[in-house]
Amino acid sequence: MNILVAGGAGYIGSVTTQMLCDAGHDVTVFDNLERGHRAAVDPRAKFIQGDLREPEAITAALKDIKPEAVVHFAAYIEVGESMVDPLPFFENNVSGSLNLITAMVSADCKKLIFSSTCATYGTPEKIPMDETLPQKPESVYGESKLICEKIFSWAQRIHGVECVFLRYFNACGATAEYGEDHNPESHLIPLVLQVALGKREKIYIFGDDYDTPDGTCIRDYIHVRDLARAHILALKPGVSGAFNLGNGGGYSVKEVIDVTREITGHPIPAEKQPRRPGDCTRLISDSAKAKTVLGWNPEYPDLHSIIKSAWTWHKGHPNGYEN
Repeated sequence: MNILVAGGAGYIGSVTTQMLCDAGHDVTVFDNLERGHRAAVDPRAKFIQGDLREPEAITAALKDIKPEAVVHFAAYIEVGESMVDPLPFFENNVSGSLNLITAMVSADCKKLIFSSTCATYGTPEKIPMDETLPQKPESVYGESKLICEKIFSWAQRIHGVECVFLRYFNACGATAEYGEDHNPESHLIPLVLQVALGKREKIYIFGDDYDTPDGTCIRDYIHVRDLARAHILALKPGVSGAFNLGNGGGYSVKEVIDVTREITGHPIPAEKQPRRPGDCTRLISDSAKAKTVLGWNPEYPDLHSIIKSAWTWHKGHPNGYEN
């Protein structure tokens, strides 16, 4: 297929672009490089530097490329940042998405795979979390993604654009070539690895009195390769709607730190801090729908292989893509 990847210079976008190229697709990456990296774009893909907030830029790109499908990763993603400075999240995530779907309708492109998030659910009413849960986001980031889902749903209903919403849990891991490089970094696994790399003195544990076996929060970690493969499977004609993507298990903060110590051989000092407002005790995915409808199953579910792949990439890229 001829595919445009919006935000393909970012973490998950770069790996998805790589795997789309591996599968023989003709890929064009559209990215403004504000938070992505030119070096993260697979050399087999075409590259257009452009911003979804500029409607003429994405309209021109789609008219030129004439893609059969768009995979949309382009967004601000930091939950904490969204609660301090909310308006840029609506401008970038929502306005950018509106410009994208408008350009797709104009170009008669009928397939959209959207990078969404479990943050659209807010605090879940049940664990594991399936797609029937009410969506009650508790952050501006989650709200912005939910608004996008609603916009795209109306575009499907009225304009016939087949839309797939992939609601991620905790993306992690790396391929040999592409890994996680955010500035600032806020995700647990790369932060712990920064301690092993000597880039920070210790890792903080925010609360160790939760109702879990070791007292720390539990999250569903999903390898970036597995996430990328779900996007490729979702390109199949006739597939639409929302799918949760996780391993269906979970690992605690302390488990992540302990496995990282084992893999890196570094003591990784950890310091307890008070709980952070809004942290849920457990967030675990029920991904049965993705398995049934997409034929998707995680190939890298164990924490050891996830962290080992990330460690290998970070050792080779201690300064991220600045290398």
